[in-house]
Amino acid sequence: MIVIYRVRFLAVFTTLLTTLLLSSAVNAKVELSSGDITYSKEQSSTALDIINKLGQRHYITQTLNDAMSSRIFDNYLRRLDGNKSLFIKADLEEFEQYRYTLDNTLNKGDLGPGFIIFNRYQQRLASRLSSIIQQLPEMVAAMNFERDESLVLDRSEMSWPVTQAEADELWRKIIKSRVLGLRAAKKPESDIVPLLINRFQNQLNRLQQSTAEDAFQIYMNSMTTLYDPHTTYLSPISSENFEINMSLSLEGIGAILQTEDEFTKVVRLVHAGPADKQGQLQPSDRIVAVAQGDGKFEDVIGLRLDKVVKLIRGKKGSTVRLEVIPVTAKTDDEHTVIEIVRDTVKLEEQSAQKKVLDIFDDNKLSKIGIIDIPAFYIDFEAMRKGDPQYKSTTRDVSKLLNELIDEGVDGIIIDLRENGGGSLREVNELTGLFIEQGPTVQVRHSSKQVYRDGKRSSSAYYQGPLVVLINRLSASASEIFAGAIQDYQRGIVVGTQSFGKGTVQSLNPLKHGQLKITESKFYRISGESTQHRGVIPDIEFPASYDKEKVGESSLDNALSWDRIDPVRHRRYFNLPAIMPELKAKHAERFKTDPDFIFLQAQLELQEQFRSVTTISLNEKTRLANQEQDQAKKLLIQNARRTAKGLEPLAALDELDVTEEADQTAKEPEQEMDKDDEEVDPLLREAGHILVDSMPIYGAKKLASNP
Repeated sequence: MIVIYRVRFLAVFTTLLTTLLLSSAVNAKVELSSGDITYSKEQSSTALDIINKLGQRHYITQTLNDAMSSRIFDNYLRRLDGNKSLFIKADLEEFEQYRYTLDNTLNKGDLGPGFIIFNRYQQRLASRLSSIIQQLPEMVAAMNFERDESLVLDRSEMSWPVTQAEADELWRKIIKSRVLGLRAAKKPESDIVPLLINRFQNQLNRLQQSTAEDAFQIYMNSMTTLYDPHTTYLSPISSENFEINMSLSLEGIGAILQTEDEFTKVVRLVHAGPADKQGQLQPSDRIVAVAQGDGKFEDVIGLRLDKVVKLIRGKKGSTVRLEVIPVTAKTDDEHTVIEIVRDTVKLEEQSAQKKVLDIFDDNKLSKIGIIDIPAFYIDFEAMRKGDPQYKSTTRDVSKLLNELIDEGVDGIIIDLRENGGGSLREVNELTGLFIEQGPTVQVRHSSKQVYRDGKRSSSAYYQGPLVVLINRLSASASEIFAGAIQDYQRGIVVGTQSFGKGTVQSLNPLKHGQLKITESKFYRISGESTQHRGVIPDIEFPASYDKEKVGESSLDNALSWDRIDPVRHRRYFNLPAIMPELKAKHAERFKTDPDFIFLQAQLELQEQFRSVTTISLNEKTRLANQEQDQAKKLLIQNARRTAKGLEPLAALDELDVTEEADQTAKEPEQEMDKDDEEVDPLLREAGHILVDSMPIYGAKKLASNP
């Protein structure tokens, strides 16, 4: 299954264009001409409708005034030319007349200023792309790769070029950097120019398909996203802005993808899908090429998202190879090839699953029940029809919990990693399996009214040792559950800081399209919001996701964390009293566990990479820097392998082959050790923490679930 979200259009053309314009710029007039894209009366009235609904229904109140106009102006330019490489100073000086007047024009339904700026952007980009396609062969032939110069990686905080000559020089460096990247990736010299021309032609083709709907959507969302990143205008049917939901019977890799900066970006992986099981592809990885089996890679930078999907999908059992820029990459030069066998995403694998983990501690064996919950789901249609067998998270978990208790487990871990949320009803019901009664969540509406939900009557519940495991992709309903368990001191929350998605959206019809608007906010029973901050674990593990790139706090204009009045609630156990001891034992294991040491070393290396702001355009220097980076990665990988008794690698590209050989080379008497090594290290550590906490639960650990 592949689900596709096209979330940003045209604003992203600039960042990854790898080209130079040698011809003079197009001098656009400061009024709409007959060949420009123009807005319709329907779009004009829709803009007024959006402004009205934002004022009436959004969780926060903002006035469309001069200050707001200035913010819309800046946000619009950022969305169109975020890398500040297309417009020049003269353009900005012309546009400046609109900075404090967009509130006036928008309140009249006048979209003229927005469309004037959009058309100028179109002209600049089309001119640049056309010139590139024509002159690229000569440009590449004349490049001096021994010249000492560098390119700024992120220009978002810099000024736009003052003159056309300054813009041309910027693009000369951008082109050179892309060529160097392809040379470093061992692309044949004869393929580099055709490959780049193909990318630019794809971009030009897409540009030529632009419509008034594209301009309107970007302009409107430059306003709506100033309220918060989840409040967005959704246009009607559009060739460049669409969402495709594919049936679970379709065969592919199981990923949610979107177009961003001319790349196909991985948003998240479908739980238990082929990519999730394979383990290498990660959220925020960017796909640059696709190959069928052992065939030749086809470059997909600048390609329409639906065409990329067709390349990735295929028959069950067939192999697709993806060339990606990993989310952990220092620069765009770093590519990794990931091989995935296509399969059908099975419905049963999307449900909660259980397994038993054996934990040895002080020569004592403890059996820990693991319940993996991929989402908070419920079959509303079957429930409404009165089907007694309808599926839901709570029903499935209740059944699994009873089965684990019958199997004699000593405690339970609820694994909510990568659980993006779902039904609010289900998270309340699920929490009820672990508390006697009481509230689980507070919901504060834009009207300031607070609604509380939870388990309203007392009933039997599981009373034994409990750990909740979360990570950066645990969001929304997952955060409500983890927060409630933490506030009730019912169990220990471990892992990494969660996503921080603590807002509620509704979909509102408009005269033209729909408006997804944030109307409410979640609060824990402690009064703390889950928004922005998320849930902070009682015991934190090394983060596998970069918080600068993943999570609510990484999004522009995310609503802030705050608190409201708490709700009186029971504390089941005095967990803070044992937390220092649990943390001390965890820290001791952390010091010697090869997997934890490896994760920590990876984090420190990512911090080093994040501090890099420029990239060398001298080929020798650039290759030397890449070799140094690879050597650092190899060093921490080999430290982990040596600690596990495995042979060190000579190079990182040996990793997959070597690990497969490691598995087959194990002697029979070593199988138990090998099995232990294959256990998810974070899950294993969660098990150790659960065992360490057992004394506080006493005899209650044998209590059963209803």
